Amino acid sequence: MALSIHTNYSALTTNTSLNKFNSALSTNQQRLGTGLRINSAADDAAGLQIATRLNAQSRGMAVAMRNTGDATSMLQTAEGAFSEMTDITQRMKDLATQAANGTNGVADLKSIQAEYDELGKELLNIFKNTKYAGEGLFSNGTTNDGATGKFGLAAGVTFQIGSSASETMVVNASAKLGTLATNLGAASDIFTDNGATAALVGDDIVTVVAGPPETGTNNANATITKLETLLNSLGEVRAQFGASINRLSHTSNNLANMKDNTEMAKGRIMDADFAIESANMSKNSMLMQSGISMLKQAGQMPGMVMSLLG
Repeated sequence: MALSIHTNYSALTTNTSLNKFNSALSTNQQRLGTGLRINSAADDAAGLQIATRLNAQSRGMAVAMRNTGDATSMLQTAEGAFSEMTDITQRMKDLATQAANGTNGVADLKSIQAEYDELGKELLNIFKNTKYAGEGLFSNGTTNDGATGKFGLAAGVTFQIGSSASETMVVNASAKLGTLATNLGAASDIFTDNGATAALVGDDIVTVVAGPPETGTNNANATITKLETLLNSLGEVRAQFGASINRLSHTSNNLANMKDNTEMAKGRIMDADFAIESANMSKNSMLMQSGISMLKQAGQMPGMVMSLLG
């Protein structure tokens, strides 16, 4: 190679290599500093696009898991209310069965009727006032129509249980709640009392006629069948809610599994391998030091040309 003052080829090539090593070293340091292999689209355009979609899916599934938990809580609140209503109805049936026995006098029947009426009032209270986050589940609080609460809606209640628009779950209990409301009214006159008219005596355990002498007509036997029908209606609604709760439990487990694997897939694309990056940083750092040393040597070449003129 010719000796020249104007063009120092060795210095130029060494400087170019130094710039490359410096850029690579900066990339290594950035990855080690952030823990990410991809810090900008320039690092891996296709990988960044894939990772962005995976991240959106993962975050969507995290929110869906919270949605599933909230939906489970709502359904458990509803099922818990019906559990208590079932216990009350069982007691009302016991009272009706007891009252149907001919050993009871009018005073006995009136005492049984008093408890029966109070239990009927509590059935109405639970049905009208069971709420979740301030929203009535079975009624709007002013009527006994099962179609006015959350679960009484004709379209049912829609739960978002996934990260995409198609991943929804609808719980529609409007028909069963309507039947339940009807059977509740048939089982307890207190339940159907709207406050403006007197209770319907036809559903009382006993119809008392003032005396003297005070007399009573025992209606308890017919009420037993009505209460059995009510228990069946309560069981149907509880079964639907229980099935939905079980499904949500499996949904939550599946979401957790998908989220974990999606996070791992994103990590394989985005995360920096510290072992590789540390090794590359050491290599590029050594090459930088070597290049700087050689650049110093290359800078002495024009001085060697001057010695030819001496």
